[in-house]
Amino acid sequence: MSLLDASNPPAWLDGGSWTYPLGTDNQGRDVLSAILYGSRLSLFVGSLAVLLALLIGVTLGLLAGWCGGLTDTIIMRIADVKLSFPAILLALLIDGVVRGMLPRDAQSEIASYVLIAAIALSFWVQYARTVRALTLVERNKEYIQAARVIGVHPAKIVLGHLLPNVIGPILVIATINLALAILTEATLSFLGVGLPPTQPSLGTLIRNGNDYLFSGDWWISIFPGVVLAVLILSVNLLGDWLRDAFNPKLR
Repeated sequence: MSLLDASNPPAWLDGGSWTYPLGTDNQGRDVLSAILYGSRLSLFVGSLAVLLALLIGVTLGLLAGWCGGLTDTIIMRIADVKLSFPAILLALLIDGVVRGMLPRDAQSEIASYVLIAAIALSFWVQYARTVRALTLVERNKEYIQAARVIGVHPAKIVLGHLLPNVIGPILVIATINLALAILTEATLSFLGVGLPPTQPSLGTLIRNGNDYLFSGDWWISIFPGVVLAVLILSVNLLGDWLRDAFNPKLR
């Protein structure tokens, strides 16, 4: 950060310098360095949120599909209630409630983990419903019936036989949801309820640059936005590739 170099344009414009290839913000901070740091934070939050949602969704989906009956009904009704609320609205609600319960001094320290939990609790339903549907199909097949006949413990059947046969489509969903998780984090940070300013993700950088967009310092906001779009596009392309790779009809 150098206040003497504040609001420098990108290097290829008049007044720019290759010391700051993408220019500087209003406080003289290098935009390129901020983007690299913010991309790391966005990927960190998105990846952990997807992993947590995957863990919750797969666990509940296996329980619903294997146990059936009342357990299945309760889990699926909870999932139906969750689906009636948009993911971003639910994440805002969870984040706001948790922040309200915590002391102000502790909010910035665990803000990233609160955000991860809020996003994960907004995305677990898709995994649960998919795993439940696959479990209902797999549990009646011969290899599951044979394992039951020879006295294999139900937990071992679920973890050792069912889970490996339903995890393929789930990995594809997780890859696609990673892009949605990153976009949700960026949206929350842009609204000011995500990561604190001391941990600038791509959404925070876009929000900070938005205040100077019409004053001519367009690079502060535009470049983080472009990087966010490219990052989401790359993750979606990876998800499409995995979907084709796991689809036996395309082999």
